[in-house]
Amino acid sequence: MFIHPAPLAPIVSALRSGELDLQRYIDETCDRIDALEPQLQALLPEPDRRQRLHNEATALQQQWPEPGNRPPLYGVLTGIKDVFRVDGFPTHAGSQLPPELFTGPEATCVTRLRNAGVLILGKTVTTEFAWAEPGPTRNPHHLEHTPGGSSSGSAAAVAAGFCSLALGTQTIGSTIRPASFCGIVGFKPSYGRIPTDGLILFSKSVDTVGIFTQDVEGMELVASLLCDNWQIVPRPERLPVLGVPEGPYLEQATPEGQAIFQQQLAQLEKAGYTIKRVRMFEDIETINRQHTRMAFAELAQVHADWFAQYEALYRPKTVAAIREGQSISQGELESSRAGRLQLRTKLEAAMDESGIDLWVSPAAPGPAPKGLSATGSTLLNLPWTYAGMPAISLPMERAENGLPMGLQVVGKYMGDELLLAWAKTFSIEWKAQEE
Repeated sequence: MFIHPAPLAPIVSALRSGELDLQRYIDETCDRIDALEPQLQALLPEPDRRQRLHNEATALQQQWPEPGNRPPLYGVLTGIKDVFRVDGFPTHAGSQLPPELFTGPEATCVTRLRNAGVLILGKTVTTEFAWAEPGPTRNPHHLEHTPGGSSSGSAAAVAAGFCSLALGTQTIGSTIRPASFCGIVGFKPSYGRIPTDGLILFSKSVDTVGIFTQDVEGMELVASLLCDNWQIVPRPERLPVLGVPEGPYLEQATPEGQAIFQQQLAQLEKAGYTIKRVRMFEDIETINRQHTRMAFAELAQVHADWFAQYEALYRPKTVAAIREGQSISQGELESSRAGRLQLRTKLEAAMDESGIDLWVSPAAPGPAPKGLSATGSTLLNLPWTYAGMPAISLPMERAENGLPMGLQVVGKYMGDELLLAWAKTFSIEWKAQEE
C-alpha cells in the first residue's frame, strides 16, 4: 500500500515527450500524498501544495511547449531535505529554532535542479540538524520501523512514490542507510563533488549532498547534472572486480546482516563477478572515533551562536553532540581531518595492489530496526564517508521479516562516473538472476 513504483528515467522520458500529462501526474501524486502522508509523515506540511504545483506546472508548460526542447528533468516532482535552503520554503532543519536564523540564498544544487526543469514537491522531514533526534517519518515498508536517517523523509517519499527524486545529505550514513532501509537507490558522491553552499552544515569536512531515486539510470542522469565536471564514460566492457573488506569492520553487522551479505556475494559470483576478500580496517574503532569526534567538533562550531542563545530548544542527543564537540581540542580536530586523506590513500592502495575496482559491503548492519526512537547504526557507512569516496546503495535482498537490505558499493575518490556505470551492471545482472 505504501510502496509505489516511480522510477525516474521512464517518468522523465514520459513527461518530456508528453506521453504523461504533467497536470495529471501532479493530481495523481497529490491524491496519493493526501491518502498516505497522514500515516507516513515524510513531508513538511503545506496546505496549498496541489494548487502551487499546478501553477508552477502551467508556467513550465508555457516556457517549454515543444517536447524536443524540454530540459532533462522536465516536470519531475522532487523532495528536498529540510536542511537545504529553497526559495519560497522556510528552513527548520528538523528543529524548534526560529526559521529566520537559517535564511539565505538558495542552495546551488537546488537551483541546478530547478534549471533542469524539476518541480519542488516540498521539504522532506529530517532528524534535528541531521543528527540523531528522529522526526515522525515511518518506513513505508512497515510503519512500525524506522526509515533511517537523517534523510528519513527523502528516502521514504521516494519509496512511497511521492516523488521520483529527492535530495538528502550524508555526514556518516544519512543517505546510504535510509536508502537501504526503504529499498531504493541512494548515492553519496565523492566529497566536494556537489556544492554544499545553502545547507545547514553538520560537519564541513565530510558533509556531502546525497541523491535518492528508485533506479540507477535515473540516478546517473541526476548525478550528471549536479556533480561538478561530470564526464561521460563508455559502457564498461567487463564486470568490475569486487573487494570485500573482511575483519572487524564487517563484524559490526548483525548476524542476519552478515548472512544476507554472504548471500548477495554468492549471487554476484553466480552472475560472473570476481570477488576478492581483503583484510581491512583493523583499526576501525579508531576510525569511528576520529570521524565522530571531528564531526561533533565541527557541529559545535556551526552552532556556536545559535546554541548560546537557544540551547533550551535543542533536543537531548543534539545537545550531547554539541557539548562533546565543544570539548575537543584544535589539535585533535586537525589530526582527525588529516586522517581522512590517510584512510583514502590506504583504501585505494589496497584496491590497486589487489586489482579491485569496487568495494562492496552491507549498506546497513541489518534491516530497519523496529521503533521510531532511533534511526539505526551508521557504522558500516562511516569509513567510506570519512575517506570521501563515492558510494551507492542498491536494493538487492530482503531480511527474514521482509524488510529491504541494500548492498553498499564504493568506488575510488572522484570515480563517480565509473561507479554509476558499473552500478547499472549490478541491476542488470541481478534482474537476470531473479528471472
